[in-house]
Amino acid sequence: MVRRAERGVLRDYPGRGRALPQLPQGGRRQLGVGLEREICREPLMSALFTYVLSLGDDAIVLGHRLSEWSGQGPLLEEDIALSNLALDLIGQARLFYAYAGEIEGKGRGEDELAYRRDEQAYANLLLVEQPNGDFAATMMRQVLYAALMQPFFTALARSGDGRLAAIGAKAAKEMAYHLRHASEWVIRLGDGTQESHARTTAALSELWGYTGELFDMSAEEERLLAAGIAVDRRALRPLWDRTVNGVLAQATLERPAERWMQCGGRSGRHSEHLGHLLAQMQVLNRAHDGASW
Repeated sequence: MVRRAERGVLRDYPGRGRALPQLPQGGRRQLGVGLEREICREPLMSALFTYVLSLGDDAIVLGHRLSEWSGQGPLLEEDIALSNLALDLIGQARLFYAYAGEIEGKGRGEDELAYRRDEQAYANLLLVEQPNGDFAATMMRQVLYAALMQPFFTALARSGDGRLAAIGAKAAKEMAYHLRHASEWVIRLGDGTQESHARTTAALSELWGYTGELFDMSAEEERLLAAGIAVDRRALRPLWDRTVNGVLAQATLERPAERWMQCGGRSGRHSEHLGHLLAQMQVLNRAHDGASW
């Protein structure tokens, strides 16, 4: 099911024909009068576009990664579960991209933003583009991401931008399930056999170097935070620490020592993996310009 979403236009996914979640139309109209005047200033609108686009990029890239498990899960139930996690993320990407297109005002929609941008134009976190690896690596990546994004979306639901608040309220519920599901697997694998423990330890060590970027705040985010729109990622660090530490303790895994962290995804500086991912994800749309299902 997810592969149809990979190969075709972004709107063609299981559930096409059903209406998108009913979100407030026109995020700017959901603002208070004073905030509306502030956000209509050109620099702030540009910052809002960049912010919303980056959240869409996080969701589409990780959604595509999870969709690569479709038909290859370790057991049937988990194959279906991973496909559903991927669809949650693709749904989030649709909402963010649709809003970003409206903010930009240049006629670009979901498909253009997902399939018609090159690697350097993507602003996703480096963590989400890392290869799936084995099942332990996929679940560890999901824990590290969801442990931040569940409280992030909960906070976004209180944004002064009504459109972002509505997306955040919906996504927070989805990420709560993602976190619970992935945590249960990490605990099961870490506290399992010698082999599963070793693989989970290796996954944690490999992915830890990408977690510092989760809490970086760009100049655009700082501007939007001051305007009451964006979420302060740094303020969520203690909660992320508690969540991750709790999972690692139950999984009998040792938290890696603090070290130098990878960064650059938000600025378009990516690992070698993103180009390969985008080539696979975008091939049909680019090969058949204007095609639709």
